[in-house]
Amino acid sequence: MLSRESAAVIRATLPAVEGELDEITARFYGTMFAERPELLDGLFNRGNQASGEQRKALAGSIAAFAQALLADPGTRPDALLSRIAHKHAALGVTEDQYPIVHTYLFRAIGEVLGEAVTAEVASAWDEVYWLMAGALIAQEARLYQEARVDPRHPWRQWAVVERREETPDVASFLLRPADDGPLPPARAGQYVSARVLMPDGIHQTRQYSLSNAPGDRLRRITVKRVASVAEAPEGEVSNQLHRTVRPGGELTLSAPFGNVVLDDAGTPLVLVSAGIGCTPMVGMLEHLAATGSARPVRVLHADRAPADHALRDDTRRLVARLPDARAEFWYEQDAAEEPGARTGLMDLDGLDLPADADVYLCGSLPFMRAVRAQLLRAGIPARRIRYEVFGPDLWLAHAEE
Repeated sequence: MLSRESAAVIRATLPAVEGELDEITARFYGTMFAERPELLDGLFNRGNQASGEQRKALAGSIAAFAQALLADPGTRPDALLSRIAHKHAALGVTEDQYPIVHTYLFRAIGEVLGEAVTAEVASAWDEVYWLMAGALIAQEARLYQEARVDPRHPWRQWAVVERREETPDVASFLLRPADDGPLPPARAGQYVSARVLMPDGIHQTRQYSLSNAPGDRLRRITVKRVASVAEAPEGEVSNQLHRTVRPGGELTLSAPFGNVVLDDAGTPLVLVSAGIGCTPMVGMLEHLAATGSARPVRVLHADRAPADHALRDDTRRLVARLPDARAEFWYEQDAAEEPGARTGLMDLDGLDLPADADVYLCGSLPFMRAVRAQLLRAGIPARRIRYEVFGPDLWLAHAEE
């Protein structure tokens, strides 16, 4: 727990540190990768490094953790770190990597802040770092144990049984363990990491939701090919998977992780998604159908056009199997091609959403921010709204507001 003395120092220095966090994290990553290039092989996302998103996410998580400690110095904000711990477990992060991060992060702090980093300031921020690291290490150890995963050997080979072209830019891969062993435990809404060898010999890792029920004998991931837009390059892993993965091949996957999972309550459900964010929602729907759930379910999805709506037929089929489920679709183009669909962006005005519903969101950050605001206006309490983000979670500091 954060000591009283350190809390006073953190409170006094947090504004100055926050103002320089972007530069601190830029130096941290630059130096660490220059001296430890092996960390780029599979552990860190090169695309997010190039765009600066990973740097912003690290800065945001440090600031959010420090602010949470100051708000309640007697506790560790473990809920704030749960999402990070699941991402780390899906990447095979191990306890011995935290001292490496500490070394380069505090070197960067000293270089950027200079003489302002007195022994007292360094000690206080060191305490914050190890409280954060300790919380993550403890959560990750528990996750590895629950998943029956040795963090030194977190990867497993999966055989590609089938490839399905869902849309021109989306493909599903049906998979089974290559060793014919049992499926690892999973919960509806979780994701796996795919570790992919790139043409330059470097491994890159990305997370993909399980888009079918976790109890099935086959697992399915559904991958959207990310095209280059303006100055942003194409998604290297998604495009590599689309180019190379065929039936008879293999993929290297982690065990399933993720803390945004479907619970077993009987409360109404509202599943809200946009674009490829439909994938965990379809996995949840299939689980509900497979278990004979009678929960009231509203499925709300927005997409560019019906032709771009991946797993649309699966969604319709699963909604029809549930006794109290309805689906609403919004399309920016060609909405008339889908009976009952609405034109334009998702607009929840006029929808009768139960105030006791559990709501799950998945889509781009702008979409989720906009829809979350609409849900709050509709009377859904913030504590009932859960969301999933793939890539650095730039919303982390505001997720509990």
